[in-house]
Amino acid sequence: MSLAQELAAGITQMEIVVTPEQQAKLLEYLALLHKWNEVYNLTAIRKPEQMVSNHLLDSLAVLPHLWPRRWLDVGCGAGLPGLVLAVMRPDWSFTLLDSNSKKTGFVQQAVIELGLRNVKVRCGRVEQWQAEQKFDGIISRAFAEAAEFVLLTRHLLAEGGRWAAMKGAPEQELARLPGDVMVEKVIKLQVPELEAARSLVVLGVKK
Repeated sequence: MSLAQELAAGITQMEIVVTPEQQAKLLEYLALLHKWNEVYNLTAIRKPEQMVSNHLLDSLAVLPHLWPRRWLDVGCGAGLPGLVLAVMRPDWSFTLLDSNSKKTGFVQQAVIELGLRNVKVRCGRVEQWQAEQKFDGIISRAFAEAAEFVLLTRHLLAEGGRWAAMKGAPEQELARLPGDVMVEKVIKLQVPELEAARSLVVLGVKK
């Protein structure tokens, strides 16, 4: 099965609406990631066919559960899930932040090559970083434990905004959240060709 077929099959299985242009961009991103990875070691996953499920489909799985409009991807690494989400939601804005300049250098190059006009890339430590405008959603994938994620990013969350933490099995972590943070929902995700448990935890500030 080709990478395009594997991606298309996964998208069909998850019942996500993706245009042919968006699918082409996702595959273009994958090709860039694979090429740069050989030099810069951006991700531990080496094989493009594994990148389809572990990176593209894993990022797409959260899409139906997100909300408009301004998003921050913290610890974005090689641009996941932020770049995938930006391809899929051109009318939302995404800021991708990481403290590793090698990774943000790649992400910036990918933004240029993919022609994404809704993405800003920033390099810095999140606890020190300030934004001109706060965010409706802050997402992370394998960035930090839920309590630390909330603590480090709280100054960047807009009023009424929520966090979206991509996790495996998060139950133990959630017991350690600050008292004024509530778990709105834990959504179990089914990612095609991925054996590991995946879930999306949506967190909000108690009124």
